[in-house]
Amino acid sequence: MKVGILSDTHYPDKTSYLPDLLFNVFKDEKVELILHAGDLTAPELLERFEEIAPIIAVRGNLDKPFLPEEKVLEIEGLRIGLLHGHRFLSLDEQTLKYKALEMGVDILIFGHTHRFFYKRYEYMGKEVVLLNPGSPTIPRMSDPTFLVGEITHERFSFRIFKPWETQWRYP
Repeated sequence: MKVGILSDTHYPDKTSYLPDLLFNVFKDEKVELILHAGDLTAPELLERFEEIAPIIAVRGNLDKPFLPEEKVLEIEGLRIGLLHGHRFLSLDEQTLKYKALEMGVDILIFGHTHRFFYKRYEYMGKEVVLLNPGSPTIPRMSDPTFLVGEITHERFSFRIFKPWETQWRYP
């Protein structure tokens, strides 16, 4: 299954521009699901993404309370946790690893920092992946980014896209 992964779009509260590449890539890659890790900020964006694929979004600190705080879903045998992360005093790796274990997920997708982050851990006898897709519109100390993930037979890989550069593959 191909999955579009993004966070912190902040449209239109902090930007009036959403890169066309974002929608074009999701269409061209034929994503079957879109995961948004919060700070969508415009409910009408849900409808725009729904034109491409079903979307699951969680509430960020600037979203209205119609979205859930967190979500756990199972795709191709992997449990995926989705949250924004603003409720944590610190978004340090230790806190996020504990949250992933608490949620019982293999992959924890989070946002809030506006920076791409990926790390795989062997932790307390379980493999845990922490993943932040960054922000395609308002990055902080990084390039603007979003991801297309592929989940097949309990395996997860992804490609990172940068709206103002050509894409590159993360090892």
